[in-house]
Amino acid sequence: METEHINGNGVAKLRRVKSTTTVDDIKEKGAKKRSKRPDKPIHRPVDSLFSWSSGFTNFEGFVNWAFLLLALGGSRLFLENFIKYGIRVNPLDWIHVLFGDAPTYHIPPSLIVLLYANLHILMQLLIEKGLASGYLSQKHGIIAQVTNLSVLILTPIAIFNTWSTEVFSLFGATAVCFAYSIVFLKLWSYAQVNGWCRAFHQLRKRRGSGSGPVNVRGMGQNTIFGKGDPFDNDIGSPNDVKYPDNLNIRDLYYFIVVPTLCYELNFPRTERIRKRFLFRRMVELVFGTQLVLGLIQQWIIPTVKNSIVPFSNMDFIKIEERLLKLAIPNHLIWLISFYLFFHCHMNILGELLKFADREFYQDWWNAPDIDTFWRTWNTPVHKWAVRHLYIPVMKNTNSRTLAITITFFISAFFHEYLVSVPLRTYKIWAFCGMMAQIPLSSLCKLVVGPNQERQRWGNVIVWGSLILGQPLCIMMYYHDYVITHFGPEWVQSFAKVS
Repeated sequence: METEHINGNGVAKLRRVKSTTTVDDIKEKGAKKRSKRPDKPIHRPVDSLFSWSSGFTNFEGFVNWAFLLLALGGSRLFLENFIKYGIRVNPLDWIHVLFGDAPTYHIPPSLIVLLYANLHILMQLLIEKGLASGYLSQKHGIIAQVTNLSVLILTPIAIFNTWSTEVFSLFGATAVCFAYSIVFLKLWSYAQVNGWCRAFHQLRKRRGSGSGPVNVRGMGQNTIFGKGDPFDNDIGSPNDVKYPDNLNIRDLYYFIVVPTLCYELNFPRTERIRKRFLFRRMVELVFGTQLVLGLIQQWIIPTVKNSIVPFSNMDFIKIEERLLKLAIPNHLIWLISFYLFFHCHMNILGELLKFADREFYQDWWNAPDIDTFWRTWNTPVHKWAVRHLYIPVMKNTNSRTLAITITFFISAFFHEYLVSVPLRTYKIWAFCGMMAQIPLSSLCKLVVGPNQERQRWGNVIVWGSLILGQPLCIMMYYHDYVITHFGPEWVQSFAKVS
């Protein structure tokens, strides 16, 4: 090995140094000399394993211990629940949850509302065709798009507050709001991407006809059309669908059912359907769903019901006890539901539709801060937010803080929408919880700082917010739901019975 040495004249010269092998030999010879000393030394300079400077990273035994302790604690809670309430699992009870209190309907009302969403989907296609053909001006097209999307997202609110809860079950109302939210985000992406393609198509026509100069810089080519000349005729494959040939029912409905929120004219496709992979995901989805429903009946419902009195009396000690008791089963159900939806359900859709992009989640469990968690746990929503909210706001305002705030605001709105509308209990707990992620993110960054070795503390904050935040939100909404729809008298009667 050689190193650079500056001599007395200021001239740099290379000189030989001992190689790594030579250094190891020296250490080995020193160890042999120490072993021959009459006092037989056994000590050497070394750090304790729990010190950061030791470099020790193998804590697999502690991981096994933690899982064993968690299993024992969960088993104790399950036995306590079984002794107190008995077996509460009853699949027939879910018929009431699915279909509500009106079994005389031949077609569930929630299904009718879901089918109604097709009207807005087809209306969006007609608007895009009108804009592509020039029948609609840009101004009138934007007004039509905004109106169509606004009516779509407000329809469940109007319907659920017009008819009583006997018509729409809680499960049906939740499914409607979830489906309408997805369709809203998809149609937003559909309108915006077709707007980019329409601008590209019109500017290419102007360039080809020589009708005037084309402002390529104003097109945002680095974020929309890719780098280089946006009018290059070799963009994409010759077999790719080009605008406006994509404006048809088949293309739009493929996008509606495919497991993504971001529209493209040409999605990556797989060559075949893996039948064994598809079968395994279906089996996991069926059995996992039954497990979740059973855990909700046996564990969640009695614990949540017993939290109503402490919340009404503002007994903080008992509220904390209920919170900690609900945290483990709720978090277990959340983890199982994550796997069932993001891995099983979405992979089933992707496999049946031969959709090749299966990055539905990343390693969110290793997130060192809140920002990383929200970027990795739900990749389709994150991609949509970055593509259709964050980047456009950044381009127009050049303010990263404003772009982040607006992104979290829209996300908070939909979190509140998915909870308050089915319950017909309009509070802001989910909204506030989502907006609280901004200061919590700052806290994570403050705790972690520039020291990468402290990232595990940020990860602890992430897990703590997930384990404790969700059950607290559940108990708060249940209390407000009971007070809103049954009145304080029901709470007092329940307190006497319990």
